[in-house]
Amino acid sequence: MTTSLNHSLNHCDFHFPGQLSHYKGKVREVYQLENNLLVMVASDRLSAFDIIMPKGIPFKGQILNQIATKMMFATNDIVPNWLTATPDPNVSIGECCDPFKVEMVIRGYLSGHAAREYKVGKRSLCGVDMPEGMIENDAFPTPIITPSTKADEGHDQDISREAIIEQGIVCEADYLKLEQYTRALFQRGTEIAQKRDLILVDTKYEFGKNIHGEIVLIDEIHTPDSSRYFYADGYAERQAHAVPQKQLSKEFVRQWLISKGFQGLDGQEVPFMSDKYINSVSDRYIELYENITGVSFVKADTSNMIQRIERNVLDFLNEV
Repeated sequence: MTTSLNHSLNHCDFHFPGQLSHYKGKVREVYQLENNLLVMVASDRLSAFDIIMPKGIPFKGQILNQIATKMMFATNDIVPNWLTATPDPNVSIGECCDPFKVEMVIRGYLSGHAAREYKVGKRSLCGVDMPEGMIENDAFPTPIITPSTKADEGHDQDISREAIIEQGIVCEADYLKLEQYTRALFQRGTEIAQKRDLILVDTKYEFGKNIHGEIVLIDEIHTPDSSRYFYADGYAERQAHAVPQKQLSKEFVRQWLISKGFQGLDGQEVPFMSDKYINSVSDRYIELYENITGVSFVKADTSNMIQRIERNVLDFLNEV
């Protein structure tokens, strides 16, 4: 159990009462407990191109956890979700679900991965056609759903609706329900963003089934790690002049890595990240939080995060 010198949470190895398993994801540590409980600890690890960067980003875990919590409460009338409580700034606790092995990616604009595919001449993504004559960051006539397989390790892979159903990854009835939820959530996310003078460009949702066989929303939603935002002010003018959009997402990290010759490909090495750069990324995440939520970010005490998290989780478990 360690924190780095810059007070970021890079790793944890708790042993909670009734613990059945511990899974280390790209940026989260997930603990399954008895009584169908799941404890999800948001670390400060940074993942880009499905590669974990060597240094953590101070406050990143708190930021993502608190944005996701707010967005879960703002959408629970659309689809039930797994979340029960957030007893610590970096922790969410909820019901254990059996996850679907796909991520439901929905794109309102030709950006990111879709734009990179479009630039090399592709006009179909995950079996969905993309119109001719678009430029990067143009809006699609209708948001498109471009799923990906959820890899335990390495890169997620694009996949079509037809392949998901044919391969039995998700049955047709459930998949159609996932698409329905995805579109409704994206519409709600779009409306929330508009109130903050933002554009929700694209995002991903993950779903599972609870012990009652009910489809529920899991993981995080509408965070700068799972979503891309543009500033609405000046969007049309920037598009008219074909200049880059002002973004609220971790795309700025991806672009920095690309500028250093790294895209997560075999044989490429992660470029060195100085403390100055790491702190600038932390500041950018705080900016993202405040713009997305409309409230000032309050830094949690990071002097001893491991003890803080353990104490808060144990206090919650003692009351359950």
